Parts: sequence; structure tokens; C-alpha cells
Amino acid sequence: MTSKPSSSARLISNIKSAIGANLLPGLCLQLFALTIGLSYFYWPASQPTFQFFADLKAEYGVVYAAISTALFGGLLPFIYMYLSGKIRFLPIQQLIFYVLIWALLGSIINAFYNFQVVLFGDGNDWLTIVKKNAFDQFVFSTFLTGPFIALAFLWKDQQFNWQKAKMQFADLIKVQIPTTVVTTWIIWIPAVSLIYMMPSNLQIPLFNLVLCFFVLILAIVNEDV
Repeated sequence: MTSKPSSSARLISNIKSAIGANLLPGLCLQLFALTIGLSYFYWPASQPTFQFFADLKAEYGVVYAAISTALFGGLLPFIYMYLSGKIRFLPIQQLIFYVLIWALLGSIINAFYNFQVVLFGDGNDWLTIVKKNAFDQFVFSTFLTGPFIALAFLWKDQQFNWQKAKMQFADLIKVQIPTTVVTTWIIWIPAVSLIYMMPSNLQIPLFNLVLCFFVLILAIVNEDV
């Protein structure tokens, strides 16, 4: 009779699997973010486009952040996943879930970016970027967004059955949340550095584009979403 793997063994296995599954999407994401960043700083013809989104963000603030993140992180990836047959249960509920969860996260991330400006200023020197990146990845993502996303997607994966989700809480805490946090560090730290190089009103627009690109690539390379 074989014994059940320990939580630590499953955590290590999950992290290795997640890194393997996310390595190509992560590299693509970082290249994509770098291309956008270089376009902003070195391609004058791109400035009207950047200015358009910066003006939208400046005018509508958190409303822009919520709607644009719901669109780029939720609606567009959902449409692709649905058309490619990757949404296998409760499509209407999943559509609502993806749109609402990313609208909420867009609002939270917008508030966090504003808080970062209060803490560290709006400069794009290397020291400011390092401070923002460290606080983002090792405090904000570790203790707020990482656990929240892991819990939300656990509930979704249990077909929105809270009772079934509660039965998975031990595994969530010991395996799923640490896996989410560690893979977030590996994949997103370079991209977040590029986001913090941008002016404040362009950080959410760049985050949205990178998020959409990343979720779509994950949907393409992974069988189950």
C-alpha cells in the first residue's frame, strides 16, 4: 500500500509543474512587456496611442481600472477559452466570475499603485522600481492577491460549490497558495519592473495588456484552465 505524498512533497511537485507550464508563457510575457516599454521610450510614433490610454486613465481613474481589467483579464480570455472548448461547465457563471473577479482586482491594483506612489514617489529610477517591485511581489502579492486568487479559483473549480471548496482548504493553504505565490514571483517580477518604469497613468494600461497576453498564452498551452 502506497502512502499519500506529504503536503511539502506535493507543494514541490506543484511548483515544478507550474514552472514547466508557465515557462514559455512567462518568457513571452516578459518579451511582450519589454517591447511595449521600449516602444514608449524609443518609438515616437507610438506616443499618441500611449497618450490616449493615459488620458483615459487620468479622466476615469478607478472606473477605467475596473472596466479595462475586467475586459483584458476576464472577458477577452473567456471568449477565447469558450470558443476553443476549454470552458467545460457552467459557462454563464464562469463568464460572470471572470469579469467580476478581474474588475475587483483591477480596482484593488489601481488603489495599490496609487499607494505605492504615496510610499515611494512616482519616479522611475532603479531604486524606486526595486522598492515598488519588492513591496508588490513580497507583500501585496504574497499576502493579498495570491491567496485571494487561489481561493477564488478553488471555488470556481469546485463549480461554485462553497461546501466542496471548504473541504479543500487544508490543501489550499499548504499547497495551492504557496504554489500561486512562488510562480507569480518567477513569472511576474520582470514584467512588474517594466510596469513601474512607466508613468503612473500608464501602469494600469500596461498591466492590462500584459495580463491579457499572459492569460491567453496560458489558455493556449494548457489543456485545462
